[in-house]
Amino acid sequence: MSVASFIPEIWNAAIKEPYEKALVFGQPSVASNAWLGQITGVGDTVNISRLTAPTVRDYVRGEGITVEQVNTATTKLTIDQGKYFAFSVNDVDKVQAAGDFQGPATNAAGVSLRDAVDQYLSQKLASNVLAANKLGTIKVVNDRPELAGDGQTTAFKVLVQLSNRLDKQSVPTSGRYVIVGPNTYSALLMDERFTRVDASGDANGLRNGIVGRAIGFDVLVSNNIQSTAGRELATAGVADAFAFASQLVETEALRDPADFGDIVRGLHVFGAEVTRPEGIATADLDITDPVAPAPAGA
Repeated sequence: MSVASFIPEIWNAAIKEPYEKALVFGQPSVASNAWLGQITGVGDTVNISRLTAPTVRDYVRGEGITVEQVNTATTKLTIDQGKYFAFSVNDVDKVQAAGDFQGPATNAAGVSLRDAVDQYLSQKLASNVLAANKLGTIKVVNDRPELAGDGQTTAFKVLVQLSNRLDKQSVPTSGRYVIVGPNTYSALLMDERFTRVDASGDANGLRNGIVGRAIGFDVLVSNNIQSTAGRELATAGVADAFAFASQLVETEALRDPADFGDIVRGLHVFGAEVTRPEGIATADLDITDPVAPAPAGA
């Protein structure tokens, strides 16, 4: 690699490949990314317009019909987040290296961007949920269902409850997902109702982070879920309820003025917004070991 041979488009493509492959909260099955090409930098605003449903009226033969104007509801998606990377490759290291620096460097940049963006999206997705769609704190047994003690339930039952909240909001059943943390996934694996469904297999398993299907959900696991005092927030929904836009707007190379080497740096801008709060449901899971039964006579 050298400044003379640096081609931004090649580096952008190489960085985006590991970045996009690793996103969980930002993948198309979780967040709609139809507006990716509409941003150029921090401060841009994308207007997301949706048609409101027309009124359905009774028809009476011989009477006139009422024609109403089609209205739109607009959500503003502001590109208010920016992350950059910058690294230097010394000329001596380039000469002594057995292989090319570009592969490892681009992979490292992509993975770092992935984690930063996914953490932001996780927080953003959970920030605008209808009160009726929040299950609150639930104690979940991290063992077989029959060992659940007083006040404990199973992770599988929580998925049923999340599905029920979405059903009550008339959220489409197609394309539903639920993202859980590693402890919640562990609790799901203790329940054969989940493992039996998972064993059936699904071509969708190639998507980022997916570990199975249950209750009509693609089940994904991520270390970037929201966590409070050790509890894990499970988030269920559909991609149409969440919008995400990002762009690697600048990648450039220059000679290091303080050393003999090249500097490569890039700027990544992004933003996200919940567009349909009714399309998301959450549960705050306290994953604990089985509660021992109280002694007789206690």
